Amino acid sequence: MTIKDLKKEIVAWRFTKYKIINLTIGICALLIYEFVGRPYYRPYIYSHKIYDFHIADTLGNSLGTIATIFILVSLLTRGATNGIFLIKIITFSVALYEIGHPLLGKPIDILDIIATILAGVLSFLIFHSLFGKKRLPVPK
Repeated sequence: MTIKDLKKEIVAWRFTKYKIINLTIGICALLIYEFVGRPYYRPYIYSHKIYDFHIADTLGNSLGTIATIFILVSLLTRGATNGIFLIKIITFSVALYEIGHPLLGKPIDILDIIATILAGVLSFLIFHSLFGKKRLPVPK
């Protein structure tokens, strides 16, 4: 995906089944985090001192990465090939952001990096299962 491809996609942008599915997945991940994970799940786990394998700690990175990936894929791509490329770039970028936390005065949290990578892999698997060969047709 080049800058020229990106400009072409933005100019010719329109809703397709491909974009609606990706946007729906991204918005659902965002809403689950904002309306269930942050206000209910995380406080419940912390107040009852339940060990949930650090899910409450890394919820923002895992669901946030999934939301970021699918929303950007729906807005910036129109085909599965570019979608897969963008999933890899976004996952790498979010992990790089986590590694760069010391520049912002925060410590590096290895669990957040692991959650980001796992969310990227999960996003790739979901995307591939929906738009891989012989699945939903993707417009050209």
